[in-house]
Parts: sequence; structure tokens; C-alpha cells
Amino acid sequence: MGIYHSKFSDNERVEVWKGILDGKFQFVVGVRSSVFLPFDNLGLIIVDEEHEASYKPHDPAPRYNARDVAIMMAYMHKGKVLLGSATPSLESYFHAQNGRYGLVEMLERYGNAALPTFELIDIKKEKKSRKMKNEFSSVLIENIDFNLKNKEQTILFQNRRGYSPYLQCEECNWISECANCDVSLTYHMRVGELRCHYCGHKEEVPRTCPTCGSPKVKTMGFGTEKIEEELGLMFPSARVQRMDLDTTRAKNAYQQIIQEFEEGGIDIIVGTQMVTKGLDFDNVSVVGIFDADRMIHFPEFRASERAFQMLTQVSGRAGRRANKPGKVLIQTANPSQKLLERVVTGDYKGMFWAELPEREKFHYPPYTRLIKITVKHLDATVSKRAAELLTSKLTANLGTGRVLGPQPPLVERVRNQFLFDILIKLEREKINFKAAKSFIQEKVIDVLTDKTLKSIHIVIDVDCI
Repeated sequence: MGIYHSKFSDNERVEVWKGILDGKFQFVVGVRSSVFLPFDNLGLIIVDEEHEASYKPHDPAPRYNARDVAIMMAYMHKGKVLLGSATPSLESYFHAQNGRYGLVEMLERYGNAALPTFELIDIKKEKKSRKMKNEFSSVLIENIDFNLKNKEQTILFQNRRGYSPYLQCEECNWISECANCDVSLTYHMRVGELRCHYCGHKEEVPRTCPTCGSPKVKTMGFGTEKIEEELGLMFPSARVQRMDLDTTRAKNAYQQIIQEFEEGGIDIIVGTQMVTKGLDFDNVSVVGIFDADRMIHFPEFRASERAFQMLTQVSGRAGRRANKPGKVLIQTANPSQKLLERVVTGDYKGMFWAELPEREKFHYPPYTRLIKITVKHLDATVSKRAAELLTSKLTANLGTGRVLGPQPPLVERVRNQFLFDILIKLEREKINFKAAKSFIQEKVIDVLTDKTLKSIHIVIDVDCI
């Protein structure tokens, strides 16, 4: 067996590369880049958790989706692809429903384990009755306490790292912002720094407000680091570990945390998306989920689908043995949301059939292929002018119905470059996709070679599942 991932040294990766060329390895377990290894007799590719957004890197280029590359590789090698997921991507399930993919369903949990029970905790009610303790509802505190007394483990999920998303002055409402990007700086208490999660910029934490000099600068919101701190205050005897990008940077850190948790050396693990992915522990009986509403209402067309997937996947970490039922506690300001109801009942098909009409109405995948073009420049005026010129060139052939924008994205400035997005929606039928891509490439080159628009940078991101 060969193993291939980026934490290996170049020498270790070359060994795997040569081993495949020499026919030494019969199969390889690897990350997304392993799909490009020099196979000459590829019979089967298994893509586990095929719905994962992390199969597609967004920076740097090339911006490929490893799942789609796997399908093309299998086609070229005349092999097979097995896409596995408890919550398939909407596009893959759509293809399975239409007969483009085969469909195999497993309707029972491994080892006859029962599905966990769910409880939706209304945090508005908890706040009104003053039962909330910082970010923790009384129900969540009771269940963690019960678990600790019974020597059982707990997983707490918050999809935001750091201590708090930003600092704010109570007097003048100043907010800590990145000097290079249009985002707030995240406060990391352990290292005493404000950090930008886009460009990596770091600053010392100000003792007083830089604008008005007031000492009343407070943290706003919460991340995994703050939850970890609060757990230490509420349950001083509990062994708490945080699992996010900050605690797993070292080569074997992730593996060590998993091993320690598996051996019972950790009572409570607090984590980001890392804790949702395929972990299998005997002794986890409670999963607590913070801030579910932010995931559901994120301004992106896949928000409902991604929220359903993430909430279902993290819920699946509880009660994975037949003799130990699990419980999932979801804190929300609106327990009557239809999506949460579907998460509780495990109704993937309900979510799928509810999403499809919306996607069709507004021309999103799986009914269309998307191409996002991002124009970047240090000068906002130049960036906008280039984006408008490119849009006019594209609409001349593709029409205004297919080309949207240009408009600034959610984060308008990254690394001092001003961004403008153009979104192209191409129907799956009745259009020559290859010719459309060639036309778009040609118009992009026209703008890049325009002498009045110097130093323009254009990024093309194709979403053609």
C-alpha cells in the first residue's frame, strides 16, 4: 500500500511515485493530488465523502475538483469510480437519479448502531429565562456534566477558529480590521494576536482603542478557542482538547489528538470542520453544535446543502456502537426551520427535492455549469473598468441572461487587491461548452493584453460537475 499526502517530505513522495511506476503498489491511499500519480493500469478509484468542498482547492491554481478529475481519470483508464457519502452532493445525487451514475443505497448504520436522538435548543428562550452561560445553553451544560460523570466523551462543533471573530470598542464602535483585506481581524488569545485568515497579516492586540483611546475594547462573537476557555472554567477537572487549523499545523499533531481521544485521554474535543469528517469513536455519546443558523443563512447558493451535510456529518460522530446510543444537541435561534427538521429526521431526499426547484429557477447547478471570473488590481477603479470591459465582451456573444456582474464579492479586497466577480451560467444542454470556454479564454486574453489596463490579474474558476 502507498500513502500520499502533503505532510510527507519530497523524498517520501518520490518513493511512492517511483513505486507506482515500478508496479510496487497495488493500491494507494491519498489526498486529492494523489489522483495525478502515474498510474498505468487503474481499475478503481474510491472517492470517500465525495461531497466535501475541500476536494476543490480555491487558492492557488490549478482550481480542479479532485472528484471530477477522478471521474475523468477512470474514463481514460477504462476503470470504475465509487463515490461514497452519507450526504451526497446535490449534483452527484441528481446524476444518480437521472441514470447517469449508478446508485447503491445503504439504509442501515454499520454494526446495527441506532441513529442518534436530536434535540433543538431554542437559545432565544434560554436567554430570556437567563439560563444561558456565555455560549452554552443549560441543556448542553447538563449533558456535558452527565457525560463527564459517566466517563463518556463529548464532541463540540463550532465552525469558526480563534477566540472571537473581531474586537470592538464600546465607546466609538471601532472594529479591528486587516490593513490588506476588507475583513475583520480574528482574535487568537493563546498567542495574543489579531490575525487575518485571508492574507496571514498579524497584529498585536491593542490595550486601548486606536481611534478614541478608550480601554473598553471587547471581544465579539466566539470561536473554538473561546469555547475551550469557557469549558475550562465550567468543568475544571475535564480534559479538553481543541482541534482546528491552529492546533494541527505540526506534522503529527492531528494524529496525536485522534489517538489520545481514542485512548480516552480527552473528555471533550472542541473543533471546526475537522471533527465532522469520518471519525469513529466508541465512547462519544454527545455532540453539541453551536451557531447552526450562521451556516444555514450564509450568502451562497449551496448554503442549505452544505449546512445539511455538515450538521448530519458531525451528528454521525455520536452513538456509533449498538450498545451506546448517541445524542445530538443543536443550539439555534429558530428551531422551526425546515432544514433543521430534515437534519433531525435524516431526510436527505426531502432536502434534495426542496432544493432542486430553487436551483432550476435561478439557473444554478445541476441545471447549469458555472464559470466565475475574478478580476484583481491594486486600484479599485482599474479593476472595475477591466471587469466592465470583459463583461461587455462576453455579453456580446453569450447574452445578458448568461453573464452576471461585475460585482464586488463578499470580501471586496484581499492582499490589497480589489476584486470584481463575473458569473457565467451555461446550460447543460443546447450549448457547446468547449466552444464557450474557448470564447471566454479569448476575451480574457483580450483584456489582459489591453495596454490601457496594466497589471490586471484575472482568475477563472470553472464549476463543471
